[in-house]
Amino acid sequence: MRFLRHSLTGLFLASLTVALLIWAASLVKGAVDARLARDPGTPPARERIFAVPVQLAKAETLTPVLSAYGQVQARRSLEIRAAAAGQVIELAPEFVEGGDVREGQILLRIDPANAQDALTRAQADLADAEAEVRDADRALTLAKADQAAAEEQAALRDRAAKRQKDLAQRGVGTEAALETAELAASSARQAALSRAQSVAQAEARVDQAATRLSRMKIALSEAERRLADTTVTAPFSGTLSGVSLVEGRLVTQNERLAALVDGTQLEAAVRLSTAQFARLLDSEGKLSERPAQITLDLWGTSIGTTGALTRSSAETGDGQTGRLVFARIDAARGLKPGDFVTFSVDEPPLERVVRLPSGALDSAGTVLALAADDRLEALPVRLERRQGDDVLVRAPGLDGREIVTQRSPLLGAGVKVRPLRGEGAAAPEAPAMVELTEERRAKLVAFIEGNKMLPADVKDRILTQLQNPQVPAQMVERIEARMGG
Repeated sequence: MRFLRHSLTGLFLASLTVALLIWAASLVKGAVDARLARDPGTPPARERIFAVPVQLAKAETLTPVLSAYGQVQARRSLEIRAAAAGQVIELAPEFVEGGDVREGQILLRIDPANAQDALTRAQADLADAEAEVRDADRALTLAKADQAAAEEQAALRDRAAKRQKDLAQRGVGTEAALETAELAASSARQAALSRAQSVAQAEARVDQAATRLSRMKIALSEAERRLADTTVTAPFSGTLSGVSLVEGRLVTQNERLAALVDGTQLEAAVRLSTAQFARLLDSEGKLSERPAQITLDLWGTSIGTTGALTRSSAETGDGQTGRLVFARIDAARGLKPGDFVTFSVDEPPLERVVRLPSGALDSAGTVLALAADDRLEALPVRLERRQGDDVLVRAPGLDGREIVTQRSPLLGAGVKVRPLRGEGAAAPEAPAMVELTEERRAKLVAFIEGNKMLPADVKDRILTQLQNPQVPAQMVERIEARMGG
């Protein structure tokens, strides 16, 4: 009985435990179902606000600056060529690459022996021609005197024949005497005609002698010119380039020896687009002479000078577009033909335009303006000019509005922003600076000091910058690019 009682008690406790576990599981399942079925209640959404730099748009009259790239060229240059063939017997010390010569200076001499001999022969031939002229003049004078005597004798014979005819008519003279007198008169006239022919021949001889004298004078002038061609002089002051000649060398006629460039008269040839060229025309459609600025960018520094637009090319050119204009360079110090320079000229002023950073304008031609409650509004504008990192735009209602200066893909019409004005706006980025090691600094200084192309003031300015603890990175990169390192 005890065993049976203990067994029933154990079975009861086991059944109670299982029932409690099932009940607990049902409670947990009911709680989970209730939790999942209940609405969690999401928190209220908050609008995102962006901080943007803004600028007050102010309409004003601005003068755009047209910038383009061009190449310096000489307004006056000349190829030095040999006008005569022969051996070079003398060269000027300045006849070298980069030599400066002055106007009228003798650059070289070619052996003048052959030209001198030709001149001597021409002088002798001229003397013969002059003697022939004198001899022909004397012969003409004698022929005319002989003709006058013959004509006088013919007149006497005619009078004698008339007298014999009168005597024969009165019966005093004879027919034989009359015939003799007439025959004598005829012979005298024949002699006078022969003398006239001699005079004509003498006159022809005079003309031939004069013609020969003219030819001899021309030959003498040509011989003198050929002798002068053996000496080459500088037609104007300038600098020699492309020199390919040494003393003693044989040169041929018309051989190119060097080029003479006038470094004081330079100009910049600049190719503009047709639209840019049209903005520089006056009311009559002609290119107006405007002051210009020419700048040569050189190793982080620059050489600037002034100039003026002078003319434009007559044609576009094969395979070219736009228009080619030329600007006179006033002070060519430091500039050489072939330099690539930046050309800047003021355009006609634009009225009621607003200058904004280029980042404020999108590709659709709109800007973002600050509206009520600091929300953005898209305003369409018309782009007038691009000026470096700025743009000149015009639109009705733009004056006095605050414009976002830096666009981003997150900004658009209706977006709420926090405007950054004044010092809160983005400041211009300072140029990058680098610190140089002593070895690197020494290499750069040695290269600049050994460069003979740099003007003295530019060289001093670069060397001064290289002595600073920090040097502009752009200048260092350009110098090392020229060094090949």
